[in-house]
Amino acid sequence: MQILIALLAGLVFGIGLVLSGMTDPAKVLAFLDLAGDWDPSLAFVMGGALLAATPAYAWARRRGRTLDGAPLALPTATRIDRRLVLGSLAFGAGWGLAGYCPGPAVASLATGGAKALLFLGAMVAGMAIFELLERRKA
Repeated sequence: MQILIALLAGLVFGIGLVLSGMTDPAKVLAFLDLAGDWDPSLAFVMGGALLAATPAYAWARRRGRTLDGAPLALPTATRIDRRLVLGSLAFGAGWGLAGYCPGPAVASLATGGAKALLFLGAMVAGMAIFELLERRKA
């Protein structure tokens, strides 16, 4: 049942990303270009997502369980440290350079986006490098 709910949630999320234009790197880059020809339309998409998600999240948090009964897994770290800041900067730089973040890149595969495939390959390579570096530290 968990896999079915995860599949359904992923499909709804992906359809939302495609319909809202989040899978169009040009639209995302225009949203991020505050000093140029700024396109604020994605702010409405994000605001709409918050309006829909906030009550559902609050409900799940009160329950302590997800809709399918699995324990709600929330981050336990509350400190803003160097690793978080550097990771956020790297994520933002990648988003600004490519116009993709992970969710829209995966959704773009459904529409045949070759650039999204390249982005995902680079993302997986970056994740693998991170894992290698973390293992060396341990």
